[in-house]
Amino acid sequence: MTGTLTLQYEADFIAELTALRHSLHRAPEISGEEKATARRMADWLRGCGADEIVEGLGGHGVAGIFDSGAPGPAVLFRCELDALPIHETGTPEWRSNLPGKGHMCGHDGHMAILCGLAKRLQADRPKCGRVVLLFQPAEETGAGARAVVDDARFAGIRPDFAFGLHNLPGMPLGHAAIRDGAFCFASEGLAVDLTGWTSHAAHPEDGRSPARAMTELVTGLPNLPAKLGMRPGEGLVTLSHARLGDPAFGIAPGEARIMATLRSETDALQERLMEAAEDLAGSVAADACLKFAMERSERFAACFNDAAATAMVRTALDATGTPSTENRKPFRWSEDFGVFSGVAPSAFFVLGAGETCPQLHNPDYDFPDAIIPSGLAIFEQLVRMHCS
Repeated sequence: MTGTLTLQYEADFIAELTALRHSLHRAPEISGEEKATARRMADWLRGCGADEIVEGLGGHGVAGIFDSGAPGPAVLFRCELDALPIHETGTPEWRSNLPGKGHMCGHDGHMAILCGLAKRLQADRPKCGRVVLLFQPAEETGAGARAVVDDARFAGIRPDFAFGLHNLPGMPLGHAAIRDGAFCFASEGLAVDLTGWTSHAAHPEDGRSPARAMTELVTGLPNLPAKLGMRPGEGLVTLSHARLGDPAFGIAPGEARIMATLRSETDALQERLMEAAEDLAGSVAADACLKFAMERSERFAACFNDAAATAMVRTALDATGTPSTENRKPFRWSEDFGVFSGVAPSAFFVLGAGETCPQLHNPDYDFPDAIIPSGLAIFEQLVRMHCS
């Protein structure tokens, strides 16, 4: 691609992308159910003249490939297809038509940005290498990126570099933030079930209550990062649910369930933390002579920014005149883009959604259309750097 990049895309072009975003917002599909959304993205890519379209990738994933036919790097740009199981309370004209489902994380906006990039690639094709536009399923559950990478067809589109972005409420509109190394925490959910047996509340000694064991876990799990010698802020255990028995005054409980989310700055620290939590649960259950079961779920790899790829993003930010800051610490929230860190040199950055924008996953959140041109310009500049 050639020419001088500017944020001043034609108004009709941005209006088309904005209308697409609003249409996607009206028809949200949650993780694993993104069939219609994926079909729309595949149709869009066909309309933009993609040389190859891979559908059903890792579930409902779609990859559009723009191949110059000349030697050069393969550069992947990723966005997400899925919405959330949240009832929207905001009142935009384009609010969700599906009760209990909504694009409360801005994935509709991320798709609009990548669709805009497809249009720009149609108008000014890459001169070398390949550009891969990946519309990934199931980001919200942490399953999508891994499923895409594990799909046998991914080998044919494996990139030399991978880039992604996410909007971020609380940061000035259109401002970017980036950093080398750890960018988003690894995380995973752990559910622990403790089982004894019930008894009449007048004779608790004739039962086997998990109350004391549950209390030990509720107090012990959050202290694990410190016990493992992690630096402050390097790891975190958040209790998300606890239940003891049934809501009845006449029954001494016989079962309990504790759920927690564990987070760490790196994948190695995360595995240590998970193993320590499982050891603690097993030990507490054994001491109380309780049966126990544990289940891990929603695993997110740590998002690690390669130094060279991050430097490319900084160059693109400067070239597009995007105000930016360097993050001093990684974000504690998780993003399954981290899976791509293990596939190719990768960089992930955030783009401000406005200081008064409702928080991600809030029921009144709505992606700010004003940052569509900014995200598009940054991605387009990265294409120019690699494929001109």
